[in-house]
Amino acid sequence: MTVVSNGGVDLYYEARGDPRPPEDGDRAADTVAFVEPAGYGAWVWGWQHAALAEGFETVTWDLRGTGRSDAPAGPYDVRTLAGDLEAVLSDHGVPDAHVVGAGLGGMVALEHAHRYDRAASLTLFGTTADGDRVAADALDSLFAPRDDPDALRASLRNAFGADIDAHADVVDEIVGWRREEDADRPGFEAQAAAMRSFDRSNSLYEITTPARVYHGVDDAVVPTDAGRDLAEGLPRGAFTAVEGGHLCFVEESAAVNDALLGDFEDAG
Repeated sequence: MTVVSNGGVDLYYEARGDPRPPEDGDRAADTVAFVEPAGYGAWVWGWQHAALAEGFETVTWDLRGTGRSDAPAGPYDVRTLAGDLEAVLSDHGVPDAHVVGAGLGGMVALEHAHRYDRAASLTLFGTTADGDRVAADALDSLFAPRDDPDALRASLRNAFGADIDAHADVVDEIVGWRREEDADRPGFEAQAAAMRSFDRSNSLYEITTPARVYHGVDDAVVPTDAGRDLAEGLPRGAFTAVEGGHLCFVEESAAVNDALLGDFEDAG
């Protein structure tokens, strides 16, 4: 675990694996940087780490307001969070990265690609270019106090499309991770405010990075049509519907991981 400071805010990140060296001087992006949804810790990407263990370096970090990173008073904005991501990648010496984000993290990925020249590809889950299309009540329902396991379990109902009662063992594990890594209420509210206030719907044409938009067909937080519109507005965007909810990349991790590996190879 490494810490970097951005504007006086300490950000904790972790890198695993080793990127492959470039071949014949080609641009090689063998680092994958993950940006989590509002309020959730880096545990949400645990299913992807195993799939990328061969041949890729992964970078996860705690957004300001989450986990071990500092939690300055909010609200936050996506531009600041994109600057935090840039600070992490710069500190780690990453020249190019595949940036994967979900929900708020997808917005951060978009903003980062627009402002910096480090993203080789974008993979966006449950993301919209217009925060007005976020279902505020559903977003708020994703939060629960970290010291209340029953509330943490219940708050997963709007995160997944599947019946969580049918997957009790996995949900119990997730609750344990959430107790350790998720944001407290002030951090969650500050991040949620960033998500709701984001709007790049009129300038998506400026983001020319190859982008794949995945969206859960049962996403209660961001409607599927918002994901389709995002893909259509990106010059090099493509859309794929996925079974599941806002955390479809957890629910359908095997299929998603296969798709990610194919996307990264195509964008190489």
